[in-house]
Amino acid sequence: MNEKEIQLLQCIEQNGRLANDVLAKMIDVSEEEIVGMLNKFENDRVILQYITLIDWGKVPIQETVTAMIDVKVTPKRGVGFDEIAEKIYRYPEVKSVYLMSGTYDLSVVVEGKTMTSIASFVSQKLSTLDSILSTTTHFILKRYKHDSIMYDQKEDDKRMVVTL
Repeated sequence: MNEKEIQLLQCIEQNGRLANDVLAKMIDVSEEEIVGMLNKFENDRVILQYITLIDWGKVPIQETVTAMIDVKVTPKRGVGFDEIAEKIYRYPEVKSVYLMSGTYDLSVVVEGKTMTSIASFVSQKLSTLDSILSTTTHFILKRYKHDSIMYDQKEDDKRMVVTL
């Protein structure tokens, strides 16, 4: 991968809505080269999806509860953690699954309409899977920053301080 391709990826990671002509000017290549690189990245699954980050806390109709669940697992011979991770990420409630170092093996991010719905997911679906030894659930109470985006960023007070 060359430097221009990396620059393109960095640009669209920060703002996936930039027009091709703007991207071309930003990294000093033709618009046709941008289209070619983007198509190649999509075909090679370097670009997996274009997403929008929404502050759902400001949309009262769509309130959801998010939980991070630490999962301790007994890995299976020959497949390690992959098989149980796949079983977990196939549930529609699950937004992310990560293999972790430390006390717990997997970190699972789950969304639901209520804390009770997440509790039901943990007790009826997640903890009943073979290989699951224990879970610890942490409910997210407030988001301050996610994927380098700050929520509720306050404007700097640009008034001049006057003292006597």
